[in-house]
Amino acid sequence: MNAPLLLRPGAVPLAHWRAVLGGASVAIDPATAEAVRRSAETVEAIVSRGAPVYGINTGFGKLASVRIDAADLAALQRNIVLSHAAGVGEPLPAPEVRLMLALKLASLAHGASGVRPETLALLEAMLQRDVLPLVPAQGSVGASGDLAPLAHMAATMLGVGEAFHAGERMPAADALRRAGLAPVELAAKEGLALLNGTQFSTACALAGLFAIEDVFRAALVAGALSTEAARGADTPFDPRIHALRRHRGQQEVAAALRALMHGSAIRASHLEHDERVQDPYCLRCQPQVMGAALDVMRQAAHTLADEANGVSDNPLVFADTGEALSGGNFHAEPVAFAADMLAMAVCEIGSLSERRTAMLVDPALSGLPAFLVPRPGLNSGFMIPQVTAAALVSENKQRAFPASVDSIPTSANQEDHVSMAAHGARRLRRMAANAAHVVGIELLAAAQGCDFHAPLRSSQALETVRARLRDAVPAMDEDRYVHPDLQAATALVTGGGAVAAAGLALPGLDD
Repeated sequence: MNAPLLLRPGAVPLAHWRAVLGGASVAIDPATAEAVRRSAETVEAIVSRGAPVYGINTGFGKLASVRIDAADLAALQRNIVLSHAAGVGEPLPAPEVRLMLALKLASLAHGASGVRPETLALLEAMLQRDVLPLVPAQGSVGASGDLAPLAHMAATMLGVGEAFHAGERMPAADALRRAGLAPVELAAKEGLALLNGTQFSTACALAGLFAIEDVFRAALVAGALSTEAARGADTPFDPRIHALRRHRGQQEVAAALRALMHGSAIRASHLEHDERVQDPYCLRCQPQVMGAALDVMRQAAHTLADEANGVSDNPLVFADTGEALSGGNFHAEPVAFAADMLAMAVCEIGSLSERRTAMLVDPALSGLPAFLVPRPGLNSGFMIPQVTAAALVSENKQRAFPASVDSIPTSANQEDHVSMAAHGARRLRRMAANAAHVVGIELLAAAQGCDFHAPLRSSQALETVRARLRDAVPAMDEDRYVHPDLQAATALVTGGGAVAAAGLALPGLDD
């Protein structure tokens, strides 16, 4: 078994969060123990002084002015968990739940939330022993933290609700017992600390980010292959053009397309005496569109990396001065904006890909047989796969409407502006899946288009991609049951097979 990833609060790279999403075990940096201990002791001191501090000895939200007796402080923390576990809908997928727990663990380990070491240890042990709370995916508005989803997480720590152990669904108390763990009895501030925060929204946004990066890279490969199939020019990828505009992403995408097409005999065959002056935008403007998407993805990644490494609790405990300060770090507007940016980016990645497929199936634009099949008419070829791509692109356009502009007051107008980061982030994985299908369809169409240029061959990189695709999907000489072809091509997108076959370092997120 591999050693657990060490989470150092405030310094966890994106690659670690991606690994957690993929199932890697984690452990918190032991160097955090002192800060956690001092934070919990500060809460104890505040309780002993008796001064009102929000969430420690008061009610919550609109009930913040209600003072709670010392004898009821433990009940207060249990009650907030039980009352806030009000999520609905399908359970959040296990990878995102794992990531949410790891994000919460890293946040609490900063020592700014007043949580005791034993409570932190239970959360860490749940991750290490594969106890994952059942978290309904709907119910957060992305402010005051992701209250309902995180309450379901905290309820499992109390032995309440449902959870999964080693993938099996069962009562939370049974899951803990099977893993050799005991429920925790929450102390002052701990229930609120577990519930406050943006870890649900951030986990969903990070999962979407990583999936979109995979689709982006595969779309670069598919776009280069489509350019070959259409006998498009590589002049628009000349570095001098892109240097004049200065955008980093645009320059890197142009360089990637040049590298993917380098040495192509198909390209060399029409360098001269080609009557076409300019290619359609879906070919010619790939650096401008995909480069802009890459720049936006990187900005979103930077925002999410900061969020994942920060503390979004309230109130925040400062052990050095013995204070608990109320603020608004739970407001997930940065996550909401990042999710909206990513939604736009993946929408455009898929849109441009579909336009290339539409071009290839149209003989008036591509010069290839209609719908990329011998004997069109008897055969429909790629007619309906392009329709499927169009349907998915349209669905993504509908999903891309900004979530962050749709606020609604909650908690009797005490929480009168919210971010809607949660559903803005949740949609990203579905949008990425849609775009992956679209790019998979393009890979099939582009490979089929290049077949018509035989015996001319493309570049070594793209021919290796075609060979990898042909291992899974034979050329279409006549109509056949096409669904398995689409599934196999999509797997090359989501699993990284198409990018790996190209054998080139393609641009992606910074870390």
